[in-house]
Amino acid sequence: QVQLVESGGGLVQAGDSLRLSCAASGRTFSNYAMGWFRQAPGKEREFVAAVSGTGGSTDYTDSVKGRFTISRDNTKNTVYLQMNSLKPEDTAVYYCAARMLVFTTAPRDYNYWGQGTQVTVSS
Repeated sequence: QVQLVESGGGLVQAGDSLRLSCAASGRTFSNYAMGWFRQAPGKEREFVAAVSGTGGSTDYTDSVKGRFTISRDNTKNTVYLQMNSLKPEDTAVYYCAARMLVFTTAPRDYNYWGQGTQVTVSS
């Protein structure tokens, strides 16, 4: 079992920045690829970013490339999502998720999920 707890969401204005954190407990953190997903009201959960177990490989959805950065600190069992130049369309509940070994972009591939943290960007 892996337990995930997100934090760092909030209400910001367009152009502002936020850093989300996801603290993990349970099994060996570095064995897990980590992903960030988001879900806006009335929409399906979508992939945002992912990072490999070592942190050496990352992937992003096109709409956040150049604005968001995913990273992890395996000594702290924590994965981060630095979000810059936020836009109103980034408004959603953000979830972190974990799966063994390699990351994918499909929510159904992830076994463990946090409870989510709300990010609201006003125009």
